[in-house]
Amino acid sequence: MRYQRIVKGRFLQRPNRFIAHVALGDEMVVCHVKNTGRCRELLTPGAAVYLEEADKLGRKTKYDLVAVEKGRLLINMDAQAPNQVFREWVEAGRFVPGLTLLRPETRYGNSRFDFYWEAAGGRRGFVEVKGVTLEEDGLALFPDAPTARGVKHLEELMACKAAGYEAAVCFLIQMAGCTAFSPNDRTHSAFGDALRRAAAADVAVLALGCTVTPDSLTAGISVPLKLEHDGA
Repeated sequence: MRYQRIVKGRFLQRPNRFIAHVALGDEMVVCHVKNTGRCRELLTPGAAVYLEEADKLGRKTKYDLVAVEKGRLLINMDAQAPNQVFREWVEAGRFVPGLTLLRPETRYGNSRFDFYWEAAGGRRGFVEVKGVTLEEDGLALFPDAPTARGVKHLEELMACKAAGYEAAVCFLIQMAGCTAFSPNDRTHSAFGDALRRAAAADVAVLALGCTVTPDSLTAGISVPLKLEHDGA
């Protein structure tokens, strides 16, 4: 996926989950943060950030904050991007052969999954996509905060599998260069436990690294999984 009209600024502060103050040259602008997560390790004072100029009239903010530099890493932190990037990856033929349907936002049981798909041979399944922005020493981690909703999604994916559907969770890592993906047991051990149960129940666990530029995000190669409990 690509962004339009990207400008580089310097992060100042985040008064709440939805907005940030950013320096553009000598001007301070208020921008919309397209990620309501904590992102404390990313949005630090002075960090270089990338903003997309909005094209909608009547908005309260002129810019959206979409990416940030963390040392030598460029991390896309747009929470809306992973679904679009996953769709592009699937439509490029890199998910299942003979795809005949890919439908977003489909309800099953008590959950609404990001995608429902059908393919040749009567195959059908559900996919939940999770964007990953947390990195420690080359290891991509999810979640960065407790997520009861994420646990619920995994439990529902297991129910889908038991009912005869294929089921998958895809962790789309919004940065390049990570050596592995792991559940963040230190932050939410219940999510890690649920992910390990899902994997044992044959729910496919995918982790995709990405190529990131200030104005683009593209799914790349699969990243190895490290699902065992870290013991911390």
